[in-house]
Amino acid sequence: MRCFVSAMKWVSSAATRLNLTLLIAILVCSVAYAQETRVIRIGAGPTGITDFPFGGLIANAISNPPGSRDCDRGGNCGVPGLIAVAQTTADVTDNLRAIARGDVEMGLAQADIVAWASQGTAAFADQEPLSNLRILARLYPENVHLIVRKDSPIKSVADLKGKKIATGPEGSGTDATAKVILSAYGMKRTAVQFKYMAFSALADAFAKGTIDAAFIVSGAPTLAVEDVAARTPIKLVPISGPAAEKLTQAFPFYSLGVIPAGTYTGQVPVETLDVSAVLVSRDTMDPELAYGIVRAIWHERNIPLFQAGHPRGKLMDKSQAARALGIPIQTGADRYYVQNGLMDPAAIVPPPAKPVKPPAKAERPTLRPNRS
Repeated sequence: MRCFVSAMKWVSSAATRLNLTLLIAILVCSVAYAQETRVIRIGAGPTGITDFPFGGLIANAISNPPGSRDCDRGGNCGVPGLIAVAQTTADVTDNLRAIARGDVEMGLAQADIVAWASQGTAAFADQEPLSNLRILARLYPENVHLIVRKDSPIKSVADLKGKKIATGPEGSGTDATAKVILSAYGMKRTAVQFKYMAFSALADAFAKGTIDAAFIVSGAPTLAVEDVAARTPIKLVPISGPAAEKLTQAFPFYSLGVIPAGTYTGQVPVETLDVSAVLVSRDTMDPELAYGIVRAIWHERNIPLFQAGHPRGKLMDKSQAARALGIPIQTGADRYYVQNGLMDPAAIVPPPAKPVKPPAKAERPTLRPNRS
């Protein structure tokens, strides 16, 4: 409407200028403002982990503001009329709570934390289940980093006994994952000293010697590890052996992985656990919007965007996008995956039933005298 008013003022000031150029301008403006504009927010976690830059890549891929050139004409291949914005958050657990409340529309998280939070199990056994969470897509594998000083005698998870270990903020996703790993290795929580701190504080803590080790769950290479290495020589400790294999058998979201040599300066190949990074939404998301979002993420013209934006983008696997990870796939997204042969139609979970309004109170019928 504002565009149309501006055009009409231009006409009234110089009526003789009304020509084909003006008519085209009015048409373009009318189409742009007639198209619905929708803004959604993506919780992307703290700046030190890979989810944060990846949140920005997702926002770019799925956005297609009104007036943008169509995808088939070389424009953006996002959702028409959509503007997505990635915002920093304290942790993946904050992302999930914000999604469940409706404070943000989507967020990135570790698949293990999503499953436990949704079901109210493991690290979230004493909390109300966030049962309205849904997965839009499995994106890429994240790595569990266990870092120590280069001159540290710690060579395995078992060597952490009695040590001061940073696991992120208390109750964070990394904290929950680290405690599950320690338990799998037969280590009680009282056997170590937990030091809760933000990832941004790790470099200073290692430099001062106030911690002996730190867990970080993030796709390598990750800024938080690079920041530590810039101040203190470090090494990565392997997470492998029977205990790691047991975790992959018990939970579908864990797999055995390797952080390749040279990912960090002077680093040798290190075996570790991988956990899937997933894009999460709320079960009330418009199915058509969910369909458009996943179609945009996996569009052939957007894949290079992810591959160029971060090394983890090269590990995105469309065939694994709808892999079962403990909670249902978002309604609408499941339709895309079924259409593209990536999901069994039998795995579709019906959307939540809408509350039925009680019927209006029937008026008492007026009795008419029988005239027969």
